[in-house]
Amino acid sequence: MKKIVSIITAVAIPFFAAAENGSDFDRATFNVCSVIFLIGMFMLFILTIMKRIMDHRLKNKIIDKGIPENLVASVLQPGTEKDRDINIKWCAILTGLGLGLTIVYNQQPLGIHSLAIMSFSIAASYLGYFLFLRYSEKK
Repeated sequence: MKKIVSIITAVAIPFFAAAENGSDFDRATFNVCSVIFLIGMFMLFILTIMKRIMDHRLKNKIIDKGIPENLVASVLQPGTEKDRDINIKWCAILTGLGLGLTIVYNQQPLGIHSLAIMSFSIAASYLGYFLFLRYSEKK
């Protein structure tokens, strides 16, 4: 939840800065928002890779130490279902981003409506992911 609030705050700051001088949403503001978003996505990617590397190291050390099998089974529970859900989540987010960027490209010039289109497309992709999770839990 803290990540979402931080991202929304970082995206909203340029709007309040531009509101003081009465200028419309310009390309520079759009570039700043997109750079912040890309940096956030890159950092999240790096953190995910580091987590997977550390999990792999932990599994190797547990196996090397010869810990009893019941403890190893509780620590090394397979997360295939969780990994599948994470992959579906990223697929939904990137599909929403691609669809939003396609719509924004066709609705020139760039403006505040571009961010609204992107917000709604990402929200729709999260809604699709939520419905997927809800449907998969009922099975």
